[in-house]
Parts: sequence; structure tokens; C-alpha cells
Amino acid sequence: MERLPFDPSRMSGPPKPRKEDALSVSELAERIECALRAGLPGRIRLLGEISGFTDRNHWYFDVKDEAAVLSCVMFASDARRQQYRPESGQEVILTGRVAFYTRGGRTQFYASRIEPVGAGELELRYRALCAELRELGWFDPESKQRLPFFPRRVAVVTSRTGAALQDVLDTFRRRCPAIEIVSVDVRVQGEGAAPEVAHAIRAIDHARDDLGIDAVIVTRGGGSMEDLWAFNEREVAAAIRACRVPVVAAIGHETDTTIAELVADERCATPTQAAMRLSPDRASLDEQLSHLSRRLTTCLKHGLVVAQHRLDAAMRYELFAAPRGWLEARADRLTRIHEQLSRALRDRQSGEHLRVERLTSRLARRRPEAVLEGRRVAIPHMEERLTRALRSRLSDARRGTTALERELRAVSPVSVLGRGYSMTTRQDGSMVRRESDVKPGDLLTTRVADGEIRSRVEGESPVSPPKPRRRRNNDSTDQASLF
Repeated sequence: MERLPFDPSRMSGPPKPRKEDALSVSELAERIECALRAGLPGRIRLLGEISGFTDRNHWYFDVKDEAAVLSCVMFASDARRQQYRPESGQEVILTGRVAFYTRGGRTQFYASRIEPVGAGELELRYRALCAELRELGWFDPESKQRLPFFPRRVAVVTSRTGAALQDVLDTFRRRCPAIEIVSVDVRVQGEGAAPEVAHAIRAIDHARDDLGIDAVIVTRGGGSMEDLWAFNEREVAAAIRACRVPVVAAIGHETDTTIAELVADERCATPTQAAMRLSPDRASLDEQLSHLSRRLTTCLKHGLVVAQHRLDAAMRYELFAAPRGWLEARADRLTRIHEQLSRALRDRQSGEHLRVERLTSRLARRRPEAVLEGRRVAIPHMEERLTRALRSRLSDARRGTTALERELRAVSPVSVLGRGYSMTTRQDGSMVRRESDVKPGDLLTTRVADGEIRSRVEGESPVSPPKPRRRRNNDSTDQASLF
């Protein structure tokens, strides 16, 4: 069969997609969310390792294992209820649900609870609280109270059925029976133990004056970390910190360390050691009392001997041997001194009286009235002398003025003008000394003895001014030199 030629116009092309057959993004997201909700339980416990942890009010992190990674989020309301704050690299168990976040287009695990794997939870809580209280300064040795040297009454906070109480009582009974013990029965492990211990410490502190409590022992026997956990609670640490009575803590064995022991004023390894720390040894006290008694006896004997020696030495003095004679001699001396003092006072008074009289006489001669009278008499004579001196001075001045006037008139320009000379000036007031100083048309003023003559220069200027004649000694005598 012959093949027909190719005709592009007869091609129909692929079928066009229809809008009604496509799902919207929202519809697909809703189907994914419904599938996850239907295919997974509402509460899931998930084991994995924390990665990329960030705290932005809400907690955002990834949880992973060897083969997969899943995004997780814990909202702030759930994060505030957690016992500890996770870190990257920790293995945890998450409790929550899986949901599809439609706005972000990703599947996430929404955690409502987070727990470290195994016993690590208590360890992390312990470390977190230790770090917090250390930063607050609750562990600083400077903030600890000093223990009493000899307490009168000690309160023991522990279980009445525990062996720790018997160890404390036996130790006090053996070392110092004089110290009274007040036993406060509390639960030392399990739920509700921490509030009971904290309440007992606060009650003892409140009634310390009425009960006469000088120290508190908080103690219990050994056990696991879970058994001792009541003494790692913050409320117990706060009660010990606020207690105004010194607190000695002995929790568990020597290797156990609780937060209550770190906050207490003194930490002891065992209940027996705590009792020994607060009770002085009876044998040591007896030995110390005997030693002090011997020292007191020796001191009293030595003091009596010294006092007897001092008394014997004092009896050798005249004052103590014959006090009447000593007093009479001192009385005679006192009488003589009194008489000498009286004479000296009288002499001094007489001398001062004469001195006052002399000063009064001098003052009378120099009183202001007498001085003014003398000055008043001298004033007329001084006035007459001043008048004569002024007249003589004026006469001398008048004669000098007359002589100067004659000399001035002799050299006065007016006198020179009177002898037939004249003085010519230009309009600007400058002197005319030679012919070349003027030109036709200049106004001149000529002063003679009895007035002034005004004139104007006429004629032509000379072709070349005459050369001035050279005078001896650079003499430039002109008309003004006559004056």
C-alpha cells in the first residue's frame, strides 16, 4: 500500500487536561493530614537522638536515628512543664503526635513530653538544679552559719523507724548525755517525702526560740538515687537555706552527695559523724574541766601570795604604819603653803594697784580733751605761717611770669612783623618761601603787623625755576626763620 504524504493540518495532538480532574494543594494537604490521623495513633512514644536544638520560646529540634530524621516542635506551654532542658546529642523518649503542617508543607512530630533515656533523667535534673543553686550562691562557704560549740537542744529530722535516728541517739548518749534531742518524724523517701522534710525544717525554724533549738540534723540511711531523691528537691534546699538555725546534713553513705548536703551549713558522711560534729566528747570535757580546775587553783594560790607580799610591802611605808603622823605633817605643810599663797596674793594685788594708778595718770594726760585743746591753740599760729608762705610764693610766681612775658614778647612773630616783615601763605595754609612755590591764579594771604592782605598771582610761570642757592651748613633760612 502506498504511503500517503505527511499533512500537518490533519494532526489532532495530545488531549487537553481538564481542570475538573485536578486536586488543589489544600485538598491534597487535607487528604495527607487525614491519612496521617487515620493511620497513626493519637499518642506516640518516639525514641531518638536530639539534633539542632533551638529555644525560641517554642522548642525546635530534629530527632534522628541511624536511618532517618524527623522534624519536631514543642510549644512553649508544654516546654515550661518539662523537668529539664534537652541538649543536642542526648538520647530521649518523646511523647506526642504526628501531624502535617499545611502552611509549611511538611510533616512534623508535635512533642508534649520529653524524657531522657533510663536513669539519665534524675541525673540531668540533679545537675541542672546544682548549676542553678551554685549560681545563686547557695553553696558558697561564706554564706554558711557557724555551728554551736555546745548546743543545749538538737532537732533530728528523719524517719522514726530508720536506723539513722538510733545511730544519732546512741552517739549523743555516749558522748554528751546533757544535750537534749527533739525527734521530728518525717518520710525520707517516696512521694510526698520532700514536702514533709521542708515543712519540718520550717516549723523548727519558726519555733526555735520556744523550743530552745540550737542546731538541726537532717539525716537518713543509704539507698539508690531514687530513694534519696527527696533530698535533691528544690523545696528542701530552700527550707535549709532559709533556716536561721545551723543545719547539719548526713544523707546516705559517704559516696552519696545530695543537694540538701551541699546547701546545709555542715555536711557529714554518716548520721554518727553528724552527731559527733555537734556533741562534745564527755571524756574530753572531763579532762578539760580537771585541767581548768587545776589552773584555777594554781592561779588563786599565786594571787594570794602576791597580795600578801604587796600588803607586807605596804605596811613598811609611813602612810600605812603611822597614818596620823603622816597626815599631821602634810597638814602643817598645807598650812604653810596657804600662808605663802596669801602673802603672794596680797603683794601681787598691791603691785597691780600701783600699776593701775600710774596708767590712770598717763591716761589723764593723754585724754582727748587735753589733746584737742593743745591742737586748738596751735591752729592760729599755723594759719598765720601758711598765709605768709602763700603770699611769698605768689609774689615769686608773679615776678617769674613777668620775666617770661618779656622774653616771649621779644621773640613773638608779632614783634617781628612790627619791624616791617610780612608772612605769605597759600590757600591751604602752607608758607610761600620762593617764587616756584606759587603759580598764576593762586590765592595768597599776606600777614603784616596790623592785618592781612589777600592777593592773586598773575603773569606766566618761569620756564625753569631758578636753582636754589647753596648755603653754608645746609642753611635754609627763609622768611619764617625771622620768627
